Amino acid sequence: MTHTRIVVAPAIDFGAVRAEFALDDDYPLPAVAEADAAADRWSAARVDRTDLPLVTIDPPGSMDLDQALHLERTVDGFVLHYAIADVAAFVAPGGALDRESRRRGQTYYLPDGSVPLHPRSLSEDAASLLPGRVRPAALWRIVLDEAAEPVDVTVRRALVRSVARFDYAGVQAGVDAGVVHPSIAALPEFGRLREAAARARGAIELRLPEQDVIADGNGWRLTTQPRTEVDDWNSHVSLLTGMCAAQMMLDARIGLLRTLPAAAPEAVTQLRRTASALGVPWPADVPVGSFLAGLDMTVPGTLVLMSEAPALLRGASYVAFDGEVPEQPGHGAIGAPYAHVTAPLRRLADRFATEVCLAVCAGTDVPASVRAALPELRETMTGSDALAGKVTRACIELTEATVLAPHVGETFDATVLRATNGRRDAEVFVPDATVIAPCTGEPKEGSRIRIRLTHADPQTRKVRFAYPA
Repeated sequence: MTHTRIVVAPAIDFGAVRAEFALDDDYPLPAVAEADAAADRWSAARVDRTDLPLVTIDPPGSMDLDQALHLERTVDGFVLHYAIADVAAFVAPGGALDRESRRRGQTYYLPDGSVPLHPRSLSEDAASLLPGRVRPAALWRIVLDEAAEPVDVTVRRALVRSVARFDYAGVQAGVDAGVVHPSIAALPEFGRLREAAARARGAIELRLPEQDVIADGNGWRLTTQPRTEVDDWNSHVSLLTGMCAAQMMLDARIGLLRTLPAAAPEAVTQLRRTASALGVPWPADVPVGSFLAGLDMTVPGTLVLMSEAPALLRGASYVAFDGEVPEQPGHGAIGAPYAHVTAPLRRLADRFATEVCLAVCAGTDVPASVRAALPELRETMTGSDALAGKVTRACIELTEATVLAPHVGETFDATVLRATNGRRDAEVFVPDATVIAPCTGEPKEGSRIRIRLTHADPQTRKVRFAYPA
């Protein structure tokens, strides 16, 4: 039997995933009432910066818009204005909305919709930086030199208004055609400079396209969306801001950092062994981050190496501090200290870290409610991050099994991502179905092979292939 190209699965009930992980779509009524009635608690203290022609770049259809930017090329560098939704302006400390958002930790995204951190009246309306709407924001102003390194950083409360809403593919098409909105015309130059700076810091950037589940007519299909240059450049705006926030908090000796140990030597050694086995050159004097950044994404060996590279980035956590600087404040993948401050509509930690930075920059005391919350955030965020990963994986596995269930016994082309090691089966990528799954037998890592689908069960979300076919 020949292999079949899989495109669309029938309707899938992701409610089972919601139930399994106890995700609650409904917000408690007192918290909803607070969100519906919320008003800007700092309206009198804001500077009016609605003159800035800010723009947003988000996935298509997004309504919870956390960030808007304006990037200006100057004679001796750049000036970045980065507006972040001021969620704290709407959330009274200790209230029902505060308590419920602190219980949730973050927004959970499923293919058929999200389970939001905040009620939608807030996250998708009153606090969202929607185009044409005047909104309260924490407005970062970062002055950069010719190498796009920060030389002056401030953040203050402001009123802003986005003038346009873009998605990544649309901006990339504009860049490719040489037609870019003036507010982000400097983004390509800025992005390339920040990429060079990341390599110089020893940053490790994983560029493997991620699996995703998307709607297709009345069904669902799996896809991988390779990152565009605009994805990377825009992420460097957020990374830069998070690095500046981290340094601001370290200087003030109070805050919340996102941390990650440096890549373990044994993990780097194992990746070198894999590269050698695949015949991929890796000079001894080239750091791991530079090696990964230079890989050709079109060849099977890169797929294998990128699938193993996450082993370099283990041990992510958060550290809260007040009075004493953390002994290990760095983020190994970024190559510098880093803080989450750019997605407060979707991630709890950002609201509190932003409040620290606003107070530090204004020369005022960090609010007592923020100071008291910092020690609790590590556990909340670590737990919600783990849950978000499980939810995403469960949705992908359910879709994989549903897509493949009618095709048990058929054969497929595949690339071997990992060979069997005695403790686990090999792992393969099947492009016709956009599936990553275990495979029995002993195929060679990095090889292109033919395999047979032997098991696909939507109830258990398990898929398995066999080699030889």
